[in-house]
Amino acid sequence: MNTVSLKVPDPLAAELAATARRKGMSKSALIREALTAYLGRLETERAGSALSRVADLEGILCGPEDLSANQDYLHEFGR
Repeated sequence: MNTVSLKVPDPLAAELAATARRKGMSKSALIREALTAYLGRLETERAGSALSRVADLEGILCGPEDLSANQDYLHEFGR
């Protein structure tokens, strides 16, 4: 097993210690568990649908969310 050193802010270190204590595991084991879950989620997202691949683009355009909210957009619809 490899050794990795990292620096974390004090509040995160306190939360890590408290969570590890509550779960009855070492901080290293908790970090390994969290990292494994995070990387697994990234892999799942990477292999996801086309919608999940463009989800970060949501909200980058301005305008009404629903064109039917402004009846002027529907004035000549269907003619």
